[in-house]
Amino acid sequence: MLLSDFGRFGFDPFLEMRRMQEEMNQRLAGLSAGAGREFPPINLWIGGDSVAVTAELPGIVPEDVDLTVRENTLTLQGTREPRTEDEKSVWHRRERAYGSFSRTVQLPFRVDPERVETRFANGLLEIELHRPEADRPKKIQINS
Repeated sequence: MLLSDFGRFGFDPFLEMRRMQEEMNQRLAGLSAGAGREFPPINLWIGGDSVAVTAELPGIVPEDVDLTVRENTLTLQGTREPRTEDEKSVWHRRERAYGSFSRTVQLPFRVDPERVETRFANGLLEIELHRPEADRPKKIQINS
């Protein structure tokens, strides 16, 4: 079987290699920076015609978050501002990071940027991204 034959069967080995490389780069970047996890943590669910994403953003208001979609890529970025403190306070432990954050996620298919629904409550951002009608799989009847 030739390498060019893989496209006919719906498998792209280069796509899988790029995904693995991106995952390794993210893991190595986390080790070198001393970070335990990426921020914000996300969950992603795939439905037939949409993708649902949740992101945990404690202490952040919706106005401090930018959400962009392009083709099959979702980017979530913003800033977490530190709490103001009085001069007499001395930190005993500080685990929550502050400052700018950015998280880019590759989605399993292209999404329609005009059909994105968002909800934000109690520090949880919920995003539903719908697949364009033209990209949805269509059942083809086989004539004999």
